Amino acid sequence: MPLTLPVLYGSVRTERQGIVLARHVAEALRKRGHDAPLIDPMERRLPLLDRMYKEYKGDAPPVLEELAEIYRAADGFVIVSGEYNHGIPPALKNLLDHFLEEYFWRPSAIVCYSAGGFGGVRAAMQLRMTLGELGMPSIPSIFAVPKIGRSFDSSGAPTDGGFAKRFDRFAREFEWYAEALQAQRAGGVPY
Repeated sequence: MPLTLPVLYGSVRTERQGIVLARHVAEALRKRGHDAPLIDPMERRLPLLDRMYKEYKGDAPPVLEELAEIYRAADGFVIVSGEYNHGIPPALKNLLDHFLEEYFWRPSAIVCYSAGGFGGVRAAMQLRMTLGELGMPSIPSIFAVPKIGRSFDSSGAPTDGGFAKRFDRFAREFEWYAEALQAQRAGGVPY
């Protein structure tokens, strides 16, 4: 069943390397039959958080209205995060914190990366806590990509021969959670 699975990317650095991974993830989800818009804060030019979307009371900036519409239609969210000083990139935290109710009752899947060998898992652990608080708990598996600078070739294809198989397993788990929560939302939520 086709799902709507926005891919939220969290870096605005000039030399950001994770954008290749975020684009690849979005494209891989599209090939699986899903609607997977890539939400890139560099392209969207989000303001620094002053007020949450809901606090604008109908007078939010157009970029927030557009994101709210995408998020309300979502069945789940894929979060693609680098690791900045063992934590969540500030642009990702800013992107996430503009919204709340739009995330409720939808699962999230964490795709993380780093320049080193740990693949961003320290940021992923912080993300689990944040995503749960936002109402979109993460699935048990994490898709980690170490040494991001060497993980894709110049055409954007993974250099690791096992990448596609690992991602397929990860995506199937995420789809299971997204379909399960979609069915539950259709029957109503606990409040």
